[in-house]
Amino acid sequence: MFAARVSAARNVQRVARSFATAVESSGVKVAAVDNNGPTSSLTVLVKAGSRYESQAGLANALKNYAFKSTAKRTALGTVRESDLYGGVLTSTLGREHLALTAEFLRGDEAFFLDVLSSFVTSAKFTRHEFQEYVAPLIEGDAAAAASNPAILAIELAHLIAFRQGLGASLYAPSHPHFGYKDVQDYASSVFTKDNIAVIGTNVDQAKVTELVNKAFASASSATGPATSASTYFGGENRIESSSGLQTAFIGFGTTGAPSAEVATLAAYLSPSPSIKWSKGTSALAAAIPEGASVQSVYLPYSDASLVGLLVQAPTAAGVKQAGQAAVQALKKAASGVSQEELTSAVAKAKFAAASAADARAGLVATIGSKIFSGSDLSVASTLSTFDAVNASAFSKAASSLVSSKPTYVAVGEVGSLPYADELGL
Repeated sequence: MFAARVSAARNVQRVARSFATAVESSGVKVAAVDNNGPTSSLTVLVKAGSRYESQAGLANALKNYAFKSTAKRTALGTVRESDLYGGVLTSTLGREHLALTAEFLRGDEAFFLDVLSSFVTSAKFTRHEFQEYVAPLIEGDAAAAASNPAILAIELAHLIAFRQGLGASLYAPSHPHFGYKDVQDYASSVFTKDNIAVIGTNVDQAKVTELVNKAFASASSATGPATSASTYFGGENRIESSSGLQTAFIGFGTTGAPSAEVATLAAYLSPSPSIKWSKGTSALAAAIPEGASVQSVYLPYSDASLVGLLVQAPTAAGVKQAGQAAVQALKKAASGVSQEELTSAVAKAKFAAASAADARAGLVATIGSKIFSGSDLSVASTLSTFDAVNASAFSKAASSLVSSKPTYVAVGEVGSLPYADELGL
């Protein structure tokens, strides 16, 4: 009995530690979680996503400039020193944030924060690195996106849904009209203290706060770039593509902070089975033809969300059949679902949120979505919002979405793929 109580007490302490509290150090927001793991990570999160760029592709270029020459190290020096510590460096781009991440053995946070912060405070943005390293990476990102119909559909869906801001692509155009100086200017505008947050996992917050105070002391105190509030428009577009499966995205957008009701709707629509290699039990799963797939999509942002279904099949006829079933599922959600269906959807949505926070990247995303707004950073606060979802609120949210103008994208053989009205939209 005593052993069980000790174990329970330790679990409570571990859970308590997993709920970070944001503090400020030298004007930079800091949050850390320590679950006593053997490996640690630090992420410098910058409000430098594509919605803030002044020219298409600059955010992608900035991401690909990461870990190149700074005042402290050459690009080769950064790689060699990181190798000596056994660390891994990555840079990722979203529509709202640029994330510079280092993963390393516990105790090496001082070195890796120095690597991350030096890019923010003293990157050189040299011409030769742009021409020899960065430009090919930009082209590679664009080429990979162009060959993937699912990415093409989601990118075009954002443009149709939101136009400006969140409508900006994560990728550069095929013929970008900018150079290294433009990237440097963009970096100068976004690498400001109020635009930066440092998020750590399996590190001591007090120590990280002290390190951040020194590392970002020379960072700019200017105000970062602003963007107008998102507005949802919706519409339909089609793009010819000879790569991959025939694809359609059927979705709707909403403005304002992400809601538990919309997340629950995405979970309700998902035909994914609970057991691997089996078929889901929902009506939508049963209506999907052989060879086709339907994937629920939920993309929340600070002031808007995009939710819907990505439909893919080897043929346009398969997309049409699966797409019609998807639209029927959307309409059913708006007309009302049974208590059992709602309970299941809430549980699935809650589990998805909790499961994402279990992983390092998911935890950083969970904290990162709140740290700039000053919201409660705990995973518990996120999960508690699902407890308030009831049949009335769910039906109202679904009905509001479905009654608005849909966002429909077809990628593939556009002469054969269905139009929105052919699916029942």
